[in-house]
Amino acid sequence: MPQTVVITGASAGIGRATARLFAERGAQIALLARGEAGLEAAAAEVEELGGRALALPVDVADADQVEKAAEAAEAAFGPIDVWVNVAFTSVFAPFDEISAEEFRRVTEVTYLGFVHGTQTALSRMLARDRGTIVQVGSALGERSIPLQSAYCGAKHAVNGFTSSVRTELLHNKSRVRITVVQMPAVNTPQFSWVRSRLSGHPQPVAPIYQPEVAARAVVFAADHPGRKQYYVGASTVATVWANRFVPALLDRYLARTGYDSQQRQDLKPETSRGNLWQPLDKAPGDDHGAHGIFDDQSHARSYQVMTAQHPVLTLGGALGALAAAGWAVRRFRDRT
Repeated sequence: MPQTVVITGASAGIGRATARLFAERGAQIALLARGEAGLEAAAAEVEELGGRALALPVDVADADQVEKAAEAAEAAFGPIDVWVNVAFTSVFAPFDEISAEEFRRVTEVTYLGFVHGTQTALSRMLARDRGTIVQVGSALGERSIPLQSAYCGAKHAVNGFTSSVRTELLHNKSRVRITVVQMPAVNTPQFSWVRSRLSGHPQPVAPIYQPEVAARAVVFAADHPGRKQYYVGASTVATVWANRFVPALLDRYLARTGYDSQQRQDLKPETSRGNLWQPLDKAPGDDHGAHGIFDDQSHARSYQVMTAQHPVLTLGGALGALAAAGWAVRRFRDRT
């Protein structure tokens, strides 16, 4: 029997790339997002790759919309096997330049959207005592950086509530699984869509990975949900460990480098209003696919993902991550 999969944020970026991989396996996929042009294109790709698609325009900040989408997915394809939470939005700006309404909106989509998806999935999976939920997290959910206070706060919250849910499932000896995939910087359209008050074009902090790298990790996590979390990219591991061992030093390093590293002055922002309230891929021809504009700077593979899939190599990956963290610390000390 083909898997039934629900993916939020499926119209672009990591969600779009993940849908393609599940489609190659013949999965039945409910695609949830706000942007109708992106959804229609994603659905066409799924069908072309051998899967079945159901495109559902949904704002994940609205719990009722998420519930109705799940009902439609199960009516079309049967019981949901895998639910992947990806959808988010953000504002690139100093904290004191973000309005209360903007901060609330980012939180409703990027945090509560994951809560709503998890609640909806669990309400079905618990009764069947089977199913997997994959949260697409971020290194910024472990270590915050400047100019992204709303997003970082939401991703920290995702980690917190997911850990609580996991312990409840363990207490009840449930066979439902929930896991988090912590992502590095990924080349997605968000950097052209995000609401920004920066003088330059928003960009991910190098090293940057292609969305297919992230998607492979999500699918692997869905197949192997026993682990609490997976890290994608050595930079993610280095960030997490540096924050645990030298957080004050990392604060000072990010204070010095975090503004410049997140924007390109040679590129002007494509839009300042962003997709916070409305999607930017509604009209025909607005589809942006999975990739952003940083293809020439992005890596197509992640050694860290390979070590997760091949445990024998994990020790080498850990040593490499520690070496990277040590290099970052030495670099900062040399500059001070």
